[in-house]
Amino acid sequence: MQTPVSLKSAERKAFRVTFSDGLWDILLGCFVLEFALAPLFSETLGDFWSSAIFLPIWGLVYLAIWLVRKHVIEPRIGTVNFSQARKSRLRKVGLVMLAANLLLFIFGVVIALSAEKTNGGWSAGGYDARVLLFGLVVLAGFTLAAYMLEAPRLYFYGLLLFAAPLVGEWLYAQHGFAHHGYPVVFGFSAGLMFLIGLGLFVRLLKNNPPVDITQAEI
Repeated sequence: MQTPVSLKSAERKAFRVTFSDGLWDILLGCFVLEFALAPLFSETLGDFWSSAIFLPIWGLVYLAIWLVRKHVIEPRIGTVNFSQARKSRLRKVGLVMLAANLLLFIFGVVIALSAEKTNGGWSAGGYDARVLLFGLVVLAGFTLAAYMLEAPRLYFYGLLLFAAPLVGEWLYAQHGFAHHGYPVVFGFSAGLMFLIGLGLFVRLLKNNPPVDITQAEI
């Protein structure tokens, strides 16, 4: 005898599936990749334009992900109209992530403009407070998003990005890595997100073959 599934549990399962297709991970990896590549362009383009050139790339990646979700994902798992409570939670997550991104942008600009004055984020007593604050904001944002979106892997991403600038500055100070080690640590972080996202995407495709409506029984 099958146990009846409540609408609330069914909606919760659909909510989790929505954020487990791997595409959000790939989009996040693209964003993190900027922190790895922008320092390589800063000497020729400057700090502002080395970041600004990624804006149209983000737009193209977002468009590609939207098309994949609409033409590849939706034919397999369909679409769901969530309750007002879920929609309200999504709006809150969106506001939190917007605020976190604005703070990260401000911290990034401050660190970039004053890096030379503080020897790249290090002080005599250890790590510069700005680097720690940058990591803490990232960790707090991802922790809150992981809780509200019920996506545990976001906790791991938060810890990963919290550690990245600290490890990068250590590589710079102790081993002379160029650009404070950011191309290495953020490149590694972005690559890991890509791999996780790709794995989730492939798993979803394997577990949810497309429905051929021409062969469906009436």
